[in-house]
Amino acid sequence: MTQYKQEEIKPYSNKGDKETQVEAMFNNIAPKYDTLNHRLSWQIDRYWRKKAIKDLIAHHPQHILDIATGTGDFAILAAEMLKPKSITATDIAEGMMRIGQEKVNDRNLSDIIHFERQDCTSLSYADNTFDAVTAAFGIRNFQNLEKGLEEMWRILKPGGRFCVLELTMPVKFPMRQLFHLYNKTVLPIYGRMISRDTSAYSYLSKSIEAFPQGEVMMDILKKIGFTHYEFKRLTFGICTLYTATK
Repeated sequence: MTQYKQEEIKPYSNKGDKETQVEAMFNNIAPKYDTLNHRLSWQIDRYWRKKAIKDLIAHHPQHILDIATGTGDFAILAAEMLKPKSITATDIAEGMMRIGQEKVNDRNLSDIIHFERQDCTSLSYADNTFDAVTAAFGIRNFQNLEKGLEEMWRILKPGGRFCVLELTMPVKFPMRQLFHLYNKTVLPIYGRMISRDTSAYSYLSKSIEAFPQGEVMMDILKKIGFTHYEFKRLTFGICTLYTATK
């Protein structure tokens, strides 16, 4: 199994388990996560989620698994736009999911969205369970990228849809250079000020630049067994939408 550079980047220390550190980091920043997410993306993250969910409309998924759900924004929007029978929203950070549960309760969606703590590299669900699997801005935090993606493939029904958003480095001048500057200065400094976590947003910045993207991700999805895989760069390549079919 190939090791990728983003797997080596950890929030707090080069020593120890990445998953444990990622869990601690997101629990630490959970109270400020939504505020920072929207402000640091200039609210464009809302558009990206809608774009991803529109890809799923034609597939009519009734049972969806949202991995690395965080505070549940993608799951909530999917419930409102797709009207599925159920969405299982999973994460390793209980603090993030508690906030997500409050948001779900406020929107009267608790009969559709259910939160569960799960290890993305060892999901407890049976093979061929879900019509669609989604993740928004979470797979670059996987301790083992290929294992996590293999699990996403495994739990999908044949013909099921894979739909993932991830922050990425733009490929063209001058956006690449401008985003690199923003990623190295504004994101970690502002993130540190608001979240009071001195490492979290420096880690997030590094993980964006290290993540295998575009054509490399296509090769990984092909290797795992997905078909009809493709990617679309959004907002000058700051975010990428990956879709595929089992």
